[in-house]
Amino acid sequence: MHKLTLKELSAQLQARKISATELATLFLDRIEASDLNAFLHVDRALTLAQAQAADARLAGNEAGPLTGIPIAHKDIFVTRNWRTTAGSRMLQDYVSPFDATVVEQFNAAGTVTLGKLNCDEFAMGSSNENSFYGPVKNPWDKTAIPGGSSGGSAAAVAARLAPAATATDTGGSIRQPASLCGVTGIKPTYGSVSRYGMIAFASSLDQGGPIAKTAEDCGLLLNAMTGFDERDSTSLQRPREDFTRSLNQSLQGLRIGVPKEFFGAGLAADVEAAVRGALAEFEKLGATLVDISLPKTELSIPVYYVIAPAEASSNLSRFDGVRYGHRAADYKDLADMYKKSRAEGFGEEVKRRILVGSYVLSHGYYDAYYLQAQKIRRLIAQDFQSALAGPDRQCDVIMGPVSPTVAWDLGDKADDPVANYLADIFTLSTSLAGLPGMSIPCGFGQGEKNGKRPVGLQIIGNYFDEARLLNVAHQFQQATDWHLREPA
Repeated sequence: MHKLTLKELSAQLQARKISATELATLFLDRIEASDLNAFLHVDRALTLAQAQAADARLAGNEAGPLTGIPIAHKDIFVTRNWRTTAGSRMLQDYVSPFDATVVEQFNAAGTVTLGKLNCDEFAMGSSNENSFYGPVKNPWDKTAIPGGSSGGSAAAVAARLAPAATATDTGGSIRQPASLCGVTGIKPTYGSVSRYGMIAFASSLDQGGPIAKTAEDCGLLLNAMTGFDERDSTSLQRPREDFTRSLNQSLQGLRIGVPKEFFGAGLAADVEAAVRGALAEFEKLGATLVDISLPKTELSIPVYYVIAPAEASSNLSRFDGVRYGHRAADYKDLADMYKKSRAEGFGEEVKRRILVGSYVLSHGYYDAYYLQAQKIRRLIAQDFQSALAGPDRQCDVIMGPVSPTVAWDLGDKADDPVANYLADIFTLSTSLAGLPGMSIPCGFGQGEKNGKRPVGLQIIGNYFDEARLLNVAHQFQQATDWHLREPA
């Protein structure tokens, strides 16, 4: 039962072949037996109470497609009654008095919360090694990282500890862990999913999305997650849509843009081979490959690592030891309390980004760094529009690798933050432009020490083109079985 897709699980629940309570118990038992460190907070009583409520809705014929479906939430979404730590000591015992909008929406749909998932501290990282509560292990190889910051979400779905999970993507934190763990994840257009109740890292970049087994599952989850929220100033006011509406359309005539910048130096041969194999499969499905250029790709790393830390330094200033969060036990005065509380509460990567962000926003450097980065960000977005939009558009979607390598070993890049940052080279530009992008499993590469590790194919579309992306991914998954492979 734990191997079924959301659509299959929903059919089982609707036909009363299994109850929501039985299904939740099955996954809770799997979580309890796991040693991946994917979950930070599990409360069996809370979960089973939700499952019983879902069973009542099923019995009363009041169920929707997600009623009774177990789901786990990245520990960046605040949740009533569950701890929300954002992977940080700063929020070690924090319990929110309200639910994030995303959590509210899933509760309204009748899903059953399995628990809160481990993540890089305040979603800052590409490996899930920055969590105060220890790293998550990749279920394909427990000596490897799962990717970050949504490593707990990707690992939980890959190990079948949860059939689906929420995640967030600031610079690739849905797509990269989905790729490295061999599951499907989608970052929708910026503003499509409410950020209310999502602990902020970089406000102009953060976007929620789902991780699941298949593209169809992700479409069902997006149906519940998206929608205008007046409590979020970045939320887009658009009519709701069914993201599964186009899943069965032919790919005949689809033009796939292949950026030359995604296949240059730094891309591992095993990753390129898997991605090229996937592109060849799309040609068999009727698509045409078009060579394109995204010339500002190489600038995405310096631009991102100016803008994101700048916004982080502003957002994290609220954690001062006064209102909520960790407070140092011993201090002399207010300024000393601020210093000691933050020094004790924040991890090294968070401190590093706060320092960078404060520097680029400081007097004399704002124009030279932050303002310049925002100008280049606009040029990066224009590169995508030249390829994807207008009467002279070159392609319908863009494809390439998600990460330049397969998952690396735990600790390999711990002493080299820049090496971690470079792992985001193929995902950052999409986030900076606010475009939708997703990762689907497309093969395996050779791990340095312990055999095969998953490779993901990135699919990027124009604004609000999620339904097309999901159809493209779904057609590929109907023709291949990479998404069905699971760790031993």
